[in-house]
Amino acid sequence: MSDDVYLTRACYQKFCDELERLKKDSLKIATQIDEARQLGDLKENAEYHAAKEAQAHNAARQRDLKGKISMAKIIEDQDIPGDKIYIGAIVTLKDLETDEEMTYQMVSPEEASYEDNKLSIFAPIGKGLMGQPEGAEVNINVPAGTLQYKILKIARPK
Repeated sequence: MSDDVYLTRACYQKFCDELERLKKDSLKIATQIDEARQLGDLKENAEYHAAKEAQAHNAARQRDLKGKISMAKIIEDQDIPGDKIYIGAIVTLKDLETDEEMTYQMVSPEEASYEDNKLSIFAPIGKGLMGQPEGAEVNINVPAGTLQYKILKIARPK
């Protein structure tokens, strides 16, 4: 499997902005550590231990973001066919059991967000939808059973 991380331009920029913020925060954390050191005994110095923990979390997130940014491939929607569901597609589905309609954007796991209706292409539903054409009825096995959807519309972000 490829190490490429497929991202929309917006997500790529969001990761870059977060990395810059974390770099600035690391300077503040270093100052907090220095100030806490001056308070004395480090074994029982809660401020020192909290700052060191914040430093470790900050460094770990920076490493994670640097890795994703370095492996990022920006999704260019004009290069992806619009007649089937692929990464980046905005898909309107109808649940054939409840008649409920829902719309999701198909994204990489790094961008997936239930609150933003962004569905990972590696989630069970995402996998079941990939490559399907508009109008298709699909049965998707998930841990809770089988879901049945009709693909009403496939669109690309503008």
